Amino acid sequence: MKKYTHILIVSIIATTLFSCGKDNGKADGYGNFEATEVTISAENNGKLIQFTIDEGDQLKKDQFVGFIDTVQLALKREQLMVSKSVISSKSRGVLSQISVLNSKLKTAKINKARTENLIKDNAGTQKQLDDVSGEIDVIKSQIRSVEIQNAPVVNELKNIDVQLKQLDDQIHKSKIINPVNGTVLTKYAEPNEITAFGKPLYKIADLSTMELRVYVSETQLANIKIGQKVDVKIDVADAMETYQGIVSWIASEAEFTPKIIQTKEERVALVYAVKMNVVNDGSLKIGMPAEMWITQE
Repeated sequence: MKKYTHILIVSIIATTLFSCGKDNGKADGYGNFEATEVTISAENNGKLIQFTIDEGDQLKKDQFVGFIDTVQLALKREQLMVSKSVISSKSRGVLSQISVLNSKLKTAKINKARTENLIKDNAGTQKQLDDVSGEIDVIKSQIRSVEIQNAPVVNELKNIDVQLKQLDDQIHKSKIINPVNGTVLTKYAEPNEITAFGKPLYKIADLSTMELRVYVSETQLANIKIGQKVDVKIDVADAMETYQGIVSWIASEAEFTPKIIQTKEERVALVYAVKMNVVNDGSLKIGMPAEMWITQE
């Protein structure tokens, strides 16, 4: 009986030590939070007339946040519209000539049909038919000549239309429209500054869901799969706060542990990168360290 009691006590102690050891053991992975950062750049040259954002602002997709001076573009567009009006008036004059010639051609074709009927009835001569046919050829030649004269005018109008489309595109791109939902991380420009095409204006990222990247060994891969729920822990004062993460990506190839890992022995080990999505309650920040714990179901 004493022997049995002794064994039972040893078993309880061993179980307790095992549980404590598991609670105080190492996490299954260590890493840092990331977010997809998007740098928004100017798409035109000029002065920033309006730029109403600050770092930390929450922006919606397609939200208007400012615009670049478009006065010169508007003046150039107005000038092109005047030129188009002048050229169009010339084109209308040419088109009216073609219209008159087409009316003459229609009349000549009617006369030709009548002459052919008269010849059939022996009431007309071949010379009359030849004269009408010659007149038709002359009118057709005149129409072709006028069309050739009008071709450069038509091409010039098409060229102006292309330039107008280019200007409209530039004017549209002078508006700064935020492309994604997110939080402004960094602001690179201020109102009234001169900006240029491709110059960064601000950086934005969607922080509502953070992405934790950790590295695990090959032996751990069997316990991880896409869509799996895991515990993600961060340091909070003297304790650890736990969030739920969902594995979204597992690397297909091994790589050397990144240099951010502390010990040299760990840095030369081959590991696999794993990403998981964690809903952010506002406490998670880019670059913040965290631990991944695989939950045992």
